[in-house]
Amino acid sequence: MSEQQGIPLRDRFTSHGRARLSAVLRASKVLITIDDVMKTLSVDRQSAAKVLSRWQEQGWLKRVRRGLYAPIPLDAAGTEQVLKDPWVLVPALFAPGYIGGWTAAEHWDLTEQLFRSIFVFTARPFRTKEYTAQGVTFTLKRVGEDALFGLKMIWRGQARMSISDKHRTVVDLLADPATGGGIRHVARCVQNYLRASDADTDTLIRYAEKLGNGAVFKRLGFLASQTPGHEVLAEACRARLTMGNAKLDPSIPCRRLVKAWRLWIPKNWDAEAERD
Repeated sequence: MSEQQGIPLRDRFTSHGRARLSAVLRASKVLITIDDVMKTLSVDRQSAAKVLSRWQEQGWLKRVRRGLYAPIPLDAAGTEQVLKDPWVLVPALFAPGYIGGWTAAEHWDLTEQLFRSIFVFTARPFRTKEYTAQGVTFTLKRVGEDALFGLKMIWRGQARMSISDKHRTVVDLLADPATGGGIRHVARCVQNYLRASDADTDTLIRYAEKLGNGAVFKRLGFLASQTPGHEVLAEACRARLTMGNAKLDPSIPCRRLVKAWRLWIPKNWDAEAERD
């Protein structure tokens, strides 16, 4: 009987294999691709794919998707989720794109509400609005590459990624309230933004003009008109109203038309706003 029999594959890893894996990890930092292995070990694509497959079988790597792997920490209790920070998956899975919506609102302290998924705007085509990797759900929204502005580059550990800045986050929430969990939550985020010391209404206007979504000015102007001290912002929005009527939130019944803002709102919005 061989000495290797009965020994877990992970424990059979040779010193040569460890050295090769360590070299690849140093080069790749967070996630490992076939190109990382090819470059680091000076092997062809087929050999690199076989090396990655073998390391996965030996329990050192977890396959995220085809050609993309995450290292499994030595102290990992299981392999369902091996990355401590799932944000690092965003550039590899969804670039060009950025973290936005409710996830960016949490990051910029516009809300204390927690959401179960990470919201990502991506110019990459996708089949379903929700994608799961490493046990984490990502909620996706398609965006054109010409709309990749108002972003901030941040580091999470050794990974660099894009997130909508505070002002772009608010504009995105107003462009599509579903990205912020619905208009009631979006309204609270807008109020928190307007109260913040770093609020910049000129930047809000500039971003909204560049995005080219007329509903943003209708929603922002309406909400600003209900917030004392922001009459100037409300008038700036009024001067930019487009033709036609929009809904305050397309996902809920909006049966009352506020003609001044060309905006359909829920029938009981005023009473609900007072409770908030």
